[in-house]
This record gives sequence, structure tokens and C-alpha cells, in this order.
Amino acid sequence: MKPEFEALPLVNNTNLRQFELVVEGQKAKIEYELQRDRMSLLHTEVPATLGGRGVGEAIVEKTLHYLEENKLKLVPWCPYVKAYLKRHPEWKRILAQGINI
Repeated sequence: MKPEFEALPLVNNTNLRQFELVVEGQKAKIEYELQRDRMSLLHTEVPATLGGRGVGEAIVEKTLHYLEENKLKLVPWCPYVKAYLKRHPEWKRILAQGINI
């Protein structure tokens, strides 16, 4: 993650079932579903004006840390999250049982 995103807080908006990261007044998000101890990450969205700056990577990494800290297992449906896991196989440690990337 780029240093400029490290201090930005990840917000778990439980009402909308999404994680949010506000960068320069614009909101990136990852939509999710929670089933007991498993969290399915469904869709990652970054405003076009923030594209190519590492915002997507930052919100995914912060979300994976959240899952690990809260002892949640990951079910990645989002293609961007799956691609991130391929580039960072160390995060496969939090995959739900039976999930392969």
C-alpha cells in the first residue's frame, strides 16, 4: 500500500454492507455479505478520478486486515479482489475452507 493511504481509516458501513475509504473527498468501496464467520467480497469500486493511483489496492488490503483482525474467513467473488490475491498469495491464509484462487 502506498504510504499516503496508510493513515486513512477504513469505514465498515454496516447499513450499506460495504467498506469505505475516502480519498480526497471521494469514496472507494467494497460491497460485502456477511454469513456468520464468512465474508463474501462482492464488488470493488473506485471513482474514475482516483483510478491508477493505488486506491483499489489500499482498500482491498485494509479490508483483508479487517477480516483477519475480526477472525472472518474470506470468500472472494470480486474479480479485483481475486486478482489481488493472486499477486499477494500470503493473504490466502484467510480464505474460507474449500475456496481456491
